[in-house]
Amino acid sequence: MRYLLDTHTLLWTIESPSKLSRLARKIIEDHASVLLISIATPWELAIKTNSGKLDAQELLREFDSTISSAGYELLNTEVSHVIRAGMLPLYHRDPFDRLLAAQALDLRIPLVSRDAIFDRYGVKRIWDM
Repeated sequence: MRYLLDTHTLLWTIESPSKLSRLARKIIEDHASVLLISIATPWELAIKTNSGKLDAQELLREFDSTISSAGYELLNTEVSHVIRAGMLPLYHRDPFDRLLAAQALDLRIPLVSRDAIFDRYGVKRIWDM
């Protein structure tokens, strides 16, 4: 099955796996899972690193090799995704999360995220505690 990982899910998988839920860890460790990383993820990481909210310099320097060596697939953004993201109700103003929601909805794939705001968009979100 295919899953889209939220940015924090990717970060925690790499840097702090203990922060992942039991179910998220199970999905990520399952070799049958196809794990997708949105193109919004490196964009979000770069902006938050540049603003000082996050230190992801090392990950950003090695992003492509880290993603490919872990077996993740980069999900490119389609015009339909950005249009849908822009047209979503304003439950969430974060453009990165809105794009993730639009991609998950458009592709009909679950999003692995602890952020419950995605539920308001009808995204199939996977997390547990």
